[in-house]
Amino acid sequence: MFARVFAFPAVVVALFGAPQPLIAQEQIAVFAAASLKNALDETNVAFTKATGVKVVASYEASSALARQIEQGAPADVFISADLRWMDYANEHKLIKPGTRVNLLGNKLVLIAPKDSELDHVAIGDGFDIAKLAGDGRIAVADVKAVPAGLYAKAALEKLGSWSAAQPKLAQAENVRATLAFVARGETPVGIVYETDAKIEPKVKIIGAFPEGSYPPVTYPVAATANGKATAAARYLSFLATPAAKAIFERYGFSFLIKPVS
Repeated sequence: MFARVFAFPAVVVALFGAPQPLIAQEQIAVFAAASLKNALDETNVAFTKATGVKVVASYEASSALARQIEQGAPADVFISADLRWMDYANEHKLIKPGTRVNLLGNKLVLIAPKDSELDHVAIGDGFDIAKLAGDGRIAVADVKAVPAGLYAKAALEKLGSWSAAQPKLAQAENVRATLAFVARGETPVGIVYETDAKIEPKVKIIGAFPEGSYPPVTYPVAATANGKATAAARYLSFLATPAAKAIFERYGFSFLIKPVS
């Protein structure tokens, strides 16, 4: 028997032309701190509209992302929520020299569920967060590795609150999981970034940790050592534009560099 050969009917070819191979859209992989999700999603849409390059973003704790890149995960750009994990990436030669810049800033706040009776809490030396939590727990990100948790621990230590608070901590894998604990009412209070609190309607800010009680919350960004250099450079350039600045500031981030048109 002869194998049957199928061909496009002449009328189809005449009407639509011969079938063409699909051309994949250029894309870039961005590994970014979980707290950036809402603002960066909008920024990525703007970048794609301006350049035609699709952004595939992965959001997680900076510590987890740095380790994933170290293990060979295909990332082109890394945005950390603190200097420590970008330093780690640099020390392990995971980022491209000369591309690192401190892009954004943030603040640390105390939150409670929207319907909580807690409100307008003064935070200063001797702040008794353990008493404030009552019989409940205090939601924080992992205080040993995740930037939001590291900042929270530093603030509690500085204010003399750490020893009483430590037994009551409910630690989460990243700051968005911390936010969810409070939003669901699983903990009466939590410590997150101001930008996270602003995007969750089920929580409210009841206090702000004073400047100087924790290291400045800083988001450095860099191209990865083994990523797509050209695409990463275009992306980093876009993050420095007035358009990107406007988006980040609308979500409550401070913009740490001078915008470049």
